[in-house]
Amino acid sequence: MGELILVRHGETAWSLSGQHTGHTDLPLTEHGESQVRSVAPLLADRKVGLTLVSPLARTRRTAELVGLAPYRLTPDLHEWDYGGYEGVTTADIHRTRPGWSLWTDGVTPGPAEFPGETPEQVGARADRVLAEVTDVLRSDDADVVLVSHGHFLRVLTARYLGLEPAAGALFLLGTGTVSRLGTEHDRPVITAWNLELPDSVLRAAEQEKADVA
Repeated sequence: MGELILVRHGETAWSLSGQHTGHTDLPLTEHGESQVRSVAPLLADRKVGLTLVSPLARTRRTAELVGLAPYRLTPDLHEWDYGGYEGVTTADIHRTRPGWSLWTDGVTPGPAEFPGETPEQVGARADRVLAEVTDVLRSDDADVVLVSHGHFLRVLTARYLGLEPAAGALFLLGTGTVSRLGTEHDRPVITAWNLELPDSVLRAAEQEKADVA
């Protein structure tokens, strides 16, 4: 049985500033593209049988830079719908709702097309993805790669482990990282988490690239 590999997209301007980024279709920053290129070797020796990618530009670009082609766009891999908190930082929310947590308190309603989601609704999407990839993993010894977003992948990890969606709060996940979910004695486990190139090494490589240019 293969492993389920999770790739969070690289840095964007809003992930850097801490703004909640659900449907807003931001590109990767230059640093974000470097992050993604740096983790490509973590997948180079894997046998990938299926790659599913969120439809947004930042995830599609991540998949391309990592070399995950071909891939299938999968709407259920979309980031959490933050409703009225789209583009708002947690610090700003705390000014009117001290102690607020996305995981337990939810979001305020947004416009009709983006009304916001509860943890349970995000968890239902994660369950649909897991149902699809579990069949693939059991039928082949190849890995399945999901290229998606931070909060969604944290919920998906919680559901994979048999936990409630809000337990995703336990799994900190950085931009431009690779994680792996597998099994031990037929029970779901995390086999690797939040793998990335150390930031000091990455920035040194970026500076060397700039110096050559």
